[in-house]
Amino acid sequence: MDIKSIIANNPLIKNMVDKKEVVWINPKEINYTEYEKNLPIKDQELKEAEERLKRFAPFIKKVFPETEETNGIIESPLEEIFNMQKELEKKYHTEIPGKLYLKMDSHLPVAGSIKARGGVYEVLKHAEELAMKAGLLKLEDDYSILADKKFKNFFSKYKIQVGSTGNLGLSIGITSAALGFQVIVHMSADAKKWKKDMLRSKGVQVIEYESDYGKAVEEGRKNSDLDPMSYFVDDEHPLIVYIPCGVGGAPGGVAYGLKRIFKENVYIFFVEPVLAPCMLLGMETGLHEKISVYDVGIHGITHADGLAVARPSGLVG
Repeated sequence: MDIKSIIANNPLIKNMVDKKEVVWINPKEINYTEYEKNLPIKDQELKEAEERLKRFAPFIKKVFPETEETNGIIESPLEEIFNMQKELEKKYHTEIPGKLYLKMDSHLPVAGSIKARGGVYEVLKHAEELAMKAGLLKLEDDYSILADKKFKNFFSKYKIQVGSTGNLGLSIGITSAALGFQVIVHMSADAKKWKKDMLRSKGVQVIEYESDYGKAVEEGRKNSDLDPMSYFVDDEHPLIVYIPCGVGGAPGGVAYGLKRIFKENVYIFFVEPVLAPCMLLGMETGLHEKISVYDVGIHGITHADGLAVARPSGLVG
């Protein structure tokens, strides 16, 4: 991989290296209906995930009182931001058709970020599989029994580990601790102190690394692999969605779900810090997880700690 050649022959990557804001519209995009038959995740799997979250709703409602209004379903408000739309029209001297909405996943109960969706779900799925295999839980049970001491004692024999810059660690740590699991969160240097403090207050072991997210994940996976009782959490009108992007897992999952529902009628843009544009770099070069922002001289240090990722997800790319 000749990095100097990649930079010299690609003006967009040159602008990225110079730490300029860029916009990239994927030139390799194909018609969704052509790709639909090759999707790696099927609708039946999405339905199974939805049903699992419904089964866990009584438990979530019981251990996380903030979900009482939604009966244990983890959901966030969707708000029209009319004033923001007018400000943008004024600033850019243009008219924005349709309505501008903000999906407020910052207000999601349990973990306060989009990770309260995928992160919480993965822990619940693992817990369900363990409890069913042990004969302690059946599909028809009221899952609020998972808050009982018997289950906490059972789950305490098992360990859950995750690598995170902060938000994923919060969702995994908080949920795992509520079920009674031993939890280890491997966190990179750029994770905020308050996130580490919150996890520790829940009884979570936090291991800190001086390096970036990739190293935290690598070490966490190694640590987990050595322990057989450990699990590692590796419409009619166009809808335009802007999603913050770190490694790509969360925005990739959201994009996947939106495409399954809205197909050609949704346009999705990943937004990355200029100092950690790993997904753009991976997709534009076609190298995906085989290239890091470090390879092109970008240091990856950003205030947006949840997005401070040097190497993108190959699956999402």
